Amino acid sequence: MFTDAHSRFIDNNQGVDPKFDLNKRFQNMEYNYYDFKENLSEIKESLVLVDDLKIQIDNKKSLQKERWIAIQEKLRVDWTYDSNAIEGSSLTRGETLFFLKEGLTVEGKPFKDFLDARNHAEAIDWLYEVIKNNRSVTQGLIKEINALLLSGVKYTPAINETGQKVRKPTNPGKYKVLPNHVLKTDGTIHFYTDPIYVYDEMEILCQWINKNIKNRHPLIVGSIAHYNMVRIHPFDDGNGRGARILMNLIFIKKGYPVAIIKNENRRKYLAALNQADKGDIYPFLTLVAVSLINTENIIVEELRP
Repeated sequence: MFTDAHSRFIDNNQGVDPKFDLNKRFQNMEYNYYDFKENLSEIKESLVLVDDLKIQIDNKKSLQKERWIAIQEKLRVDWTYDSNAIEGSSLTRGETLFFLKEGLTVEGKPFKDFLDARNHAEAIDWLYEVIKNNRSVTQGLIKEINALLLSGVKYTPAINETGQKVRKPTNPGKYKVLPNHVLKTDGTIHFYTDPIYVYDEMEILCQWINKNIKNRHPLIVGSIAHYNMVRIHPFDDGNGRGARILMNLIFIKKGYPVAIIKNENRRKYLAALNQADKGDIYPFLTLVAVSLINTENIIVEELRP
């Protein structure tokens, strides 16, 4: 068994107790929010603002095609930088931009960080092919996302049962075969879905997305899909980045901009996921809404004549 070295609330200075109760891994499967009935009083204003800003963007972007292309490139860089930074990448936004634009690495930075930047940017480009071909969300598609994110990555940092830092071989595009978990800063262990249940849970997730994307607000569908992919943690690595890509795929499919969760909000992001594990999804919905609104405001400002 391994614990992810860059997952939420991990404290890399602590080891994992090898005597933990394996049955506790099922504790976190209680909440999936598939039957979530939103209390509009809590998020109504956010949904209204999200939709109002979308209308403004739709009315302006067709009139400024060249500027719209530049905005999309900026968001591609920002999304790549922030998503990788949340997972521990050492690259700055400037270094990420320089690498994606010029293809040149920066001395003193791990080569894996540049691989992650390249892979994430290519995964974003691939998303638009998915949209163009009107592909449904399937387990195969989610595996393709993971394969893109881990392309060329041979190992990922992990912590074994004795608390030692190790390099764990990656299996791009393939579900985990060993349980994974993280050690929280409060000393408790958070267990993800057992490998034997991953296929069934991912199938339920995909079917739920394809059913609900038709008649529910994409903010709700995307956020709950994101949460559940993180909750399941189906792969050895790339789960967080993959969950954010899955969420934004849903947004793009419905004609909305992407929600870029900023690295500077990492603690709030992880805390909101933790609250969702305990039965309260609203902090996470709010955080995603704020992230989407921030992106929309950036676009609106850039589209001003």
